[in-house]
Amino acid sequence: MKENTGKKIATRESYGNALIELGAANKDVVVLDADLSSATKTDSFKKRYPQRHIDCGIAESNMMGVAAGLAAAGKIPFASSFAMFAAGRAFEQIRNSVGYPHLNVKIGATHAGITVGEDGATHQCNEDIALMRTIPGMVVMCPADDVEAKAAVKAAAEYEGPVYLRFGRSPCPVINDRPDYKFEMGKGSVVKEGSDVSIIATGICVANALEAAELLQRDGICAEVINICTIKPLDEALILSSARKTGKVVTVEEHSVIGGLGSAVGDVLNRVYPAPVRKIGIQDVFGESGFAQALLEKYKLDGKGIAEQVKEFSESFTTGKEQLCQE
Repeated sequence: MKENTGKKIATRESYGNALIELGAANKDVVVLDADLSSATKTDSFKKRYPQRHIDCGIAESNMMGVAAGLAAAGKIPFASSFAMFAAGRAFEQIRNSVGYPHLNVKIGATHAGITVGEDGATHQCNEDIALMRTIPGMVVMCPADDVEAKAAVKAAAEYEGPVYLRFGRSPCPVINDRPDYKFEMGKGSVVKEGSDVSIIATGICVANALEAAELLQRDGICAEVINICTIKPLDEALILSSARKTGKVVTVEEHSVIGGLGSAVGDVLNRVYPAPVRKIGIQDVFGESGFAQALLEKYKLDGKGIAEQVKEFSESFTTGKEQLCQE
């Protein structure tokens, strides 16, 4: 298990930094924004490569059309905006102009989930993973930290086809800063082994799930924690392996429990290895204005809240499995 280094970096910052590296390595990389470059952190790319940055103004749907045209001309466009505007406002253009012709467009969606905080429900996109999953051929990634975010952006640039990248506004712990870390699109990773229950998390919820696992250990519950960055295509083999070992699965996401990671995991288990599943996330409600951490606590997506829900779920079963965790 990776120990928390104490560093916290917002994945939107990682996105901006990764784009600068890509810009230096590949002259075909073009970055588009919708009058939000300061917030999405593409402004650094703009300063470095002004001829390859296009501000499309407050016209997200048009931006996707421009990105589609650039991709058709052989460029690698990264269309950037808040998740609410990228996935929500521009859904039709993404579906018909990017997804249908399977063009090489990358969508950098920042400010996803309730940790947008004070901007409130209108800007807190908890539906984007569900929307993007439904588009045939669309890759959907939600990195857990700075290290994974940079790796995901690089992998997206190397992949031929449409990719949706989900980033957050608030700083989150760096948990993958280690020499042996290796990123592969479509693959998840076990960040903590366990035997009693599988906690499958994505994005910022991976760090919170690790915190929850520590709290659960004190109560004698040995939780396995899995980091799923690529939600589509999903690492089905890893999920099934963990479910067979623990017999119980909990999914955790800063997204609606409808159509997101939990639904994807549930589909796999229902088809191959039926197992009890508890989905932790936004329970079919809108968000609200507030400090990011306070909202995580209210919606029980912080470490304590996750632990409470996993404990309640886990204690309703008796597995009799041998503990893997050490006291």
